[in-house]
Amino acid sequence: MNEQLHVHSAECRYSRDIHRGDHPYACDVGNKAFSCKSNRIIHQRNHSGEHPYVCEVCNRTFSCKSSLINHKRIHNGDSPYTCDVCNKTLFDKSTLVRHQRIHSGERPYLCEVCAKAFSEKGHLIRHNRVHTGVRPHTCDVCNKAFSEKSSLIIHRRTHSGERPYSCEVCNSAFSRKSNLITHLRVHSGERPYKCEVCFKSFNQHPHLVTHKRIHSGERPYACDVCKTSFTEKRSLITHQRMHSGECPYV
Repeated sequence: MNEQLHVHSAECRYSRDIHRGDHPYACDVGNKAFSCKSNRIIHQRNHSGEHPYVCEVCNRTFSCKSSLINHKRIHNGDSPYTCDVCNKTLFDKSTLVRHQRIHSGERPYLCEVCAKAFSEKGHLIRHNRVHTGVRPHTCDVCNKAFSEKSSLIIHRRTHSGERPYSCEVCNSAFSRKSNLITHLRVHSGERPYKCEVCFKSFNQHPHLVTHKRIHSGERPYACDVCKTSFTEKRSLITHQRMHSGECPYV
């Protein structure tokens, strides 16, 4: 009987705290506080790195049980949440909410520094590092630091020599998927970047940017010796060898 009263009392306190907006359970690492103890326990795993829930299919680990349940849907093909605009199916409700912002254009996460808006909180967090200069992801080989984990993964391939993206036509391999996409245009002849002045088209955006300087007259690369300016950096490098006497191709 006493145990039942204790449980009921705890439930009442939990309900009261939620309605009153109370957050009596504070994280002992950061300043974040929670209305229930279990949420604080889950949150503190962000600091400890604890991931007690393991996927039995791929061994990926998670800090909370609900994340594991959602993850398992990837393996069993269960996608119970459907977008009412495009009928795309998704495996959890939060992913559906983020997806629907593609249609609505909603960007609820606002940068306090430059007022740029984002559809996802994670995108805002990564953007904020532009202002703070924080680079939390460090290469264990050369100690170069990056603001995003994905950039670190790509960088590490310069050390390992890994090139996971291969062309099915000529077997050329690349460390980045974007480089493979650009390369494939050599085979397809696709030139998606078109000059709006003369309608000349290019297979890479940087090539279009350089080309536009013919029309604008812009020459952003200037020699610090004779002040001659160029539309491309490589032209400046070649020119500077006249002053230095460097002859790399002899």
